[in-house]
Amino acid sequence: MAKKPTPFNFEEALETLEGLVQAMEDGELTLEESLKTFEQGIKLTRECQSALEKAEQKVQVLVSSDDLPEAEPFDSEDDGDQ
Repeated sequence: MAKKPTPFNFEEALETLEGLVQAMEDGELTLEESLKTFEQGIKLTRECQSALEKAEQKVQVLVSSDDLPEAEPFDSEDDGDQ
């Protein structure tokens, strides 16, 4: 049976990226480990960027909907002038 791919979790990906960066900054990795870590970081970065682009597109669709009420300026009864 084929396994279903697990859904992308943005927060977990960011946490993993932070750990990868920390490991590389510590300077304890071998060259090969550094390259693998860097490769994993690039993959996660691209996945995060893709998730952000999709979220931005959803927001744009929601904001551009004609069903939304018009924004009106906020009028305070006490505008601070005395």
